[in-house]
Amino acid sequence: MKLSEQVIYQIYPKSFYDSNGDGVGDLRGVIEKIDYLKKLNIDMIWFNPFFVSPQNDNGYDIADYYHIDPMFGTMADFEELAAKLKANGIGVMLDMVLNHTSTEHEWFQKALAGDEKYQKFYYLRPPKADGSLPTNWESKFGGPAWAPFGDTGLYYLHLYDPTQADLDWHNPAVRQACAAVVNFWRQKGVQGFRFDVINVTGKAEKLVDAPKGVPSKTLYTDTPVVHEYLKELNAASFGQDADSVTVGEMSSTTVANSVGYTNPANHELSMVFNFHHLKTDYVDGRKWSRMAFDFPRLKQLLDSWASGMAAGGGWQALFWNNHDQPRALNRFGDAGRYRVKSAEMLATVIHLLRGTPFIYMGEELGMTDPDYDNMADYVDIEALNAYRALIRSGYSHHDAFTIVKTKARDNSRTPMQWDDSAKAGFTTGKPWLTPTNQATINVAHELASGEIFDYYQRLIKLRKTMPIVADGGYQSWRLDDPQVFGYWRTYHQQKLLVLNNFYGQSTTVTLPEEMVGAQVLLSNYQDVNVTAQLTMQPYQAVALLLG
Repeated sequence: MKLSEQVIYQIYPKSFYDSNGDGVGDLRGVIEKIDYLKKLNIDMIWFNPFFVSPQNDNGYDIADYYHIDPMFGTMADFEELAAKLKANGIGVMLDMVLNHTSTEHEWFQKALAGDEKYQKFYYLRPPKADGSLPTNWESKFGGPAWAPFGDTGLYYLHLYDPTQADLDWHNPAVRQACAAVVNFWRQKGVQGFRFDVINVTGKAEKLVDAPKGVPSKTLYTDTPVVHEYLKELNAASFGQDADSVTVGEMSSTTVANSVGYTNPANHELSMVFNFHHLKTDYVDGRKWSRMAFDFPRLKQLLDSWASGMAAGGGWQALFWNNHDQPRALNRFGDAGRYRVKSAEMLATVIHLLRGTPFIYMGEELGMTDPDYDNMADYVDIEALNAYRALIRSGYSHHDAFTIVKTKARDNSRTPMQWDDSAKAGFTTGKPWLTPTNQATINVAHELASGEIFDYYQRLIKLRKTMPIVADGGYQSWRLDDPQVFGYWRTYHQQKLLVLNNFYGQSTTVTLPEEMVGAQVLLSNYQDVNVTAQLTMQPYQAVALLLG
């Protein structure tokens, strides 16, 4: 199946289904739920890391790329899972965290022990002449990006947690070691790879201070050398498989660079994630802030990326949700009164766009953020650090908690809600993170009497059966409309007009004359009257087909 016809489902293994009652999801839990996944008709599953890890950053601090962490199961479990998924027509995409390793990784431990070969695997630098840190760079998790390298007098770079030491991709041995990891899993039959924060590998060989007022990330993010690294990795590993599917997580990237990463002629990646549209509810670009999403800005970003990637022959990974984001329903929809309709509208936006849609587990149920009332409910290091930083900067405990509640990564990491029981049918033990609204939102209820899951099935079927959805062109539609985000898809003589009302009030749009009386390909409301003045209900989505 062509990439353009595929839909990928993301599983956060720790939170999907617990087969042994320890409160943590595992690989056997996924095996037990394959029938559910097959019912949705997805083509591939992206699994967040389940490799050996101290879990300081929920598995993104990998201590061993070649073994399964016992908390998730065994290699035999993985091999059984992969085989059973394949038998059901579902591929596997693994998360490759190759910008950094855990400080418990053998490479880092050998470096600490004095092995010069492995010391060259990391960014080790002396302090400045005045004794201060090597640079003024800040960690993305707060605080400085440097930590003492044992008692050597040197410091090592960690753009994330201090237990996540950045690998030095300038070293050919590092690049070869990373390709070897990919090749090991290719030998296990894995055809999909997601590369974590891969565009921050492009740091300069000489690291310098960020000028005053300039974020340090601008010095090392999305630099030209990343393209060279990806070309080399492609040729040395996954590029040898005609049916490989790869996606790069790209921090602060541009359309031009993303075209470069994904245009097939460049032999880098299949597609990229960008996050600009998910920052439209940030005050002045600050994640830990509160504001309603900026709808004109959201539309402008969705449109500019869709049109720019199409013009350059690039390819997007389309998504609203993942393990690092609060639930989109709480941000861009109405998680209360119009939960169902806004869930379907948001799905329509991305599933009918040009690109490959990703579904984050629970999205197909309309899952929302948990209703926590205390910081003790959160476990994510980023949220805990952010709360403390907000308090230090003068916020009250109430205001700091309110901000964290809207932006915490744990919001999407709560257990999959299988039924309405106290533990959401996720575990017989104590869940590692507490579910809160499973009484009303759960798989059993959704499959029995809900409509969101069925709507996702319809969207997925359209991508697989209609070339205009999978392979059509893209053009914008009236970006100045105050409530509706619309766009055209075109394929030979066919035209598809997709209209999405982002608000809880009805609105009327004037249809292009040629679309009056067009076929309603899809809508989340019944009885759509396709007249010149089309009335759209709260959070309505409608796709009109001509030809």
